[in-house]
Amino acid sequence: MPRMIQLIRASAVPPHVMHTAARGALSVPPAEMIEILVHLALHNKVFGQTAGITLAGWDESACRAVAADPQTPKEVLDYFVSPSNLRPALLPALLENPSVSQAALAQIAESAHRDVLEMFLQSARAKQSPAIASALNANPHLELRGDAAFNGDSAGSPDTAAAVEADEGSPVSDQIVQAFLSEHAAEVAATPEKPYHPVAGAEELPPSAASEPAAVPVAVGSVSQSAAAAAPAKAPIRHAVKHAAPAEARESAVQKISRLDIKGRIQLALRGNKEERSILIRDGTKIVALAVLDSPKITDAEVEKFAAQKNVLEAVLSAIPLKRRFAKQYPIQRNLVSNPRTPIHVSLGLMKHLLISDLRNLSANKEVSDTVRKLAVRMVKQKTENEALKHR
Repeated sequence: MPRMIQLIRASAVPPHVMHTAARGALSVPPAEMIEILVHLALHNKVFGQTAGITLAGWDESACRAVAADPQTPKEVLDYFVSPSNLRPALLPALLENPSVSQAALAQIAESAHRDVLEMFLQSARAKQSPAIASALNANPHLELRGDAAFNGDSAGSPDTAAAVEADEGSPVSDQIVQAFLSEHAAEVAATPEKPYHPVAGAEELPPSAASEPAAVPVAVGSVSQSAAAAAPAKAPIRHAVKHAAPAEARESAVQKISRLDIKGRIQLALRGNKEERSILIRDGTKIVALAVLDSPKITDAEVEKFAAQKNVLEAVLSAIPLKRRFAKQYPIQRNLVSNPRTPIHVSLGLMKHLLISDLRNLSANKEVSDTVRKLAVRMVKQKTENEALKHR
């Protein structure tokens, strides 16, 4: 008797069976179900979107087993390794699977961010592959050891954003700042010089600033000529506001930031205090906003707030779950999925972690996309049914 995947490929099953397949509800082995879902997502115009949503929320352990199996069909492996569908949790299995092409992995390595690069740097296969090594060396995010390029001998570099959780009084070393600037040198050079401008919809001043006194500003970066010309002569970058009223303190922080060029704002994002980070996370210049997430001083509570903000760049919301330290925090996952500015592929990948109560709230949230709401409804139904079966 033909396998179900063969019948579906031949369009030899009725529409209601195809619909059931797209929802992942067929009584077939998990590996075959995933193969069916991939086929529908890629080739079926009617049920393809439903199948893609189902795959995005599919059980991670089952997906990892398929990603690690050399006998998995090429179409399935190509789907999982595609940058638009890649789930970071599956990457270690995909990296070591000899059936996954080195060209596909090299494509990811060339533009991957730090936490994904860590997986490549720890992969035995990546260390032995000239193609992957070449792609890694071309990646501007790679934190090199000295001036040496990746040659297979590196065991990975520490994530400076998670290596230490310093308090507000602890200084950030020049080495951390220079490592970030070196790692992102190509992006900084390619970014047009422009003053601080908050993302559309952001208020000029952060709400929390009223209750926080301004710390002594840190001398950072160089000041662009146009910004310096517009700054008051009595307010140099090193000026300390020690006895200002709350409104004056808030104005001081924004004014100081507005006088800095891109490199100066990056340094302040890494070295500054909580108030300054809450302003810079809303910077319309992507590399500046992303530098906030790499600050050794940043706390999980701050990132939880950032994940819920609608006045930050989508790149910031995409970068948060790529950092292992933040990806495992449930409040951060919940806030990202509920944020309408979060890119849909990020939301779909995180939804599988949500509790039923939060999925119910999400299914009624009219701010998020229809796709996210529909998947939330489906996941509530599935989890409710699973709970009912456990209690029988």
